[in-house]
Amino acid sequence: MRSTRTGRTITRTTTTGRTLISALAIGALALGAAACSSDDGKKSGPSASASASASTGGGVQLPKLSGEKIEVAAVWTGPEQANFVKVLKEFEARTGASVTFVPAQDPIVNFLGTKIAGGSPPDVAMLPQVGAIQQAVAKKWAKPAGPEAKAQLAANYSKVWQDLGSVDGTQYGVYFKAANKSLVWYNTKVFQNAGVKVPATWKDFLSTADTISASGVTPVSIGGADGWTLTDWFENVYLSQAGPEKYDQLAKHAIKWTDPSVKDALTTLAQLFGKPNLIAGGTDGALQTEFPGSVTQTFTGGDQPKAGMVFEGDFASVNIAQTSAKIGTDAKAFPFPAVGDKAPVVTGGDAAVALKDTKGAQALLTWLASTDAAQIWAKAGGFVSPNKALDFGAYPNDVQRDIAKALIAAGDNVRFDMSDQAPQSFGGTPGKGEWKDLQDFLKNPSDIAGTQSRLEADAAAAFKS
Repeated sequence: MRSTRTGRTITRTTTTGRTLISALAIGALALGAAACSSDDGKKSGPSASASASASTGGGVQLPKLSGEKIEVAAVWTGPEQANFVKVLKEFEARTGASVTFVPAQDPIVNFLGTKIAGGSPPDVAMLPQVGAIQQAVAKKWAKPAGPEAKAQLAANYSKVWQDLGSVDGTQYGVYFKAANKSLVWYNTKVFQNAGVKVPATWKDFLSTADTISASGVTPVSIGGADGWTLTDWFENVYLSQAGPEKYDQLAKHAIKWTDPSVKDALTTLAQLFGKPNLIAGGTDGALQTEFPGSVTQTFTGGDQPKAGMVFEGDFASVNIAQTSAKIGTDAKAFPFPAVGDKAPVVTGGDAAVALKDTKGAQALLTWLASTDAAQIWAKAGGFVSPNKALDFGAYPNDVQRDIAKALIAAGDNVRFDMSDQAPQSFGGTPGKGEWKDLQDFLKNPSDIAGTQSRLEADAAAAFKS
């Protein structure tokens, strides 16, 4: 199972940026307190009446599509696929269309290329990287979003989310699902038994890990079999330590991966990766653990789980829900610890892009840009919407609400995750590029110079292609 890699980066540069990092860090810090409060779904956003209206009113106008068949490709599996299908079912009920979910594989651009070459492209694809949208446009696969979809975007989305789905000024993508990927989820029993508190800095995080280890529980779970989780580790450390300006430069390959700032970030990561006793299953175990398992093994096993904490985005709540742990009681979250002056906040998103210029494909884009569609998955949990018009009361608990509030508070100052801004061959392909290079680094964290050289060689080749 591949839990959504909607993990990308929120930050600002200098005068605009550092303010946002602070604001979102504060919003994320509220998770610890919110997790202790009621988890009963009490509304903390706009009025409950507004939410009820949205759920019953059909605020978005859709055409009648009786008899039309639409295919939607996405890499989502398990609970995420099931929740997305709920959104598609409501679209079917409102339009009369028949919608089929097409399971895709990573990298999705390669999957779509095979489908298109075979003459059977899906009508719509959910693309999890900015680079994938750009590739789809460059290959002339993507069709521009229609006026109805653009009207929904204008009404419901900050300009930055519209821009992220645009290429050369033309709107192609509709961002439907986002994520806050700067969270560390922890087993409250483990923390209580070890007598530790939530760490705020990287130094405190390592100290906390040592104390948990001494209490008899391995502190950190890493899903290293999925290379994308390791890019998220790197990006959080790099953003906090090197700062937004360097981050932007590295994301564009305006500076090389051999830059001293990359060395500093890898050196910081090696303080954890270089201590196998702090990692569930050791290095070999982490490299054989996929992301879903890294989460569930943290919240199963009673007082002796395989790990005390796991780093990843808000979507980890979907996997926690597959255990007996209750979010807000047994499972809580704290912000990724600050390595530099500010704690990082990383986000990302999955965008719907039409591959056929049909009435059905355009109607589905319009639907996914609407508040009505976002509310369906928000209520199911494990989801954050970039739709600023969505009532926060749609989210099932205070933890999810605070995550969503932090994202919306970012306004027009969102940036995507670094690996998702890169060509997919570098930042989004299993067994290749950054994913593989960081897996090799996890295996041998002492080889910092060699890791930098491999990252730079792979990045240079990808950005030239």
